Amino acid sequence: MEGGLWNGPDRVRVKEGSLRLLSAREVLDARREGDGLARDGRERAVCRNACLIAKALERHGRAVFEDGQDALNRLRVEDIARLSDAWAAFNREHNPSALDGEREIARRKKDWSTRLMSAFNGACSACSALCPPRRGQKP
Repeated sequence: MEGGLWNGPDRVRVKEGSLRLLSAREVLDARREGDGLARDGRERAVCRNACLIAKALERHGRAVFEDGQDALNRLRVEDIARLSDAWAAFNREHNPSALDGEREIARRKKDWSTRLMSAFNGACSACSALCPPRRGQKP
């Protein structure tokens, strides 16, 4: 997994490859593409999820599907549901929403700030070891 905006993973592995976090624009584009593929309201969820998976699923750094139509042609409904559920859980974990509540957002902010600080502590300690204090200075 690679580091994202908050120094957390921006991909999660699945058996088909890896799912990456999407930008707001990519999610909106997937929804619009899915709406275009659906013939009625009952098909909309499957089509939107297939388009989302087409944008998010990669193997060796390349998209697995050309577009949502390709994902619909090659995946079973159960696979689309499983992959979209995995992506949604991953997205919720790494992109908190105001709907999560103040306590959850505060916890995540603390986790992020702690993660960043511990990364810098190791680097600063190594630099300090290379430049010992001068005589008369407190360590």
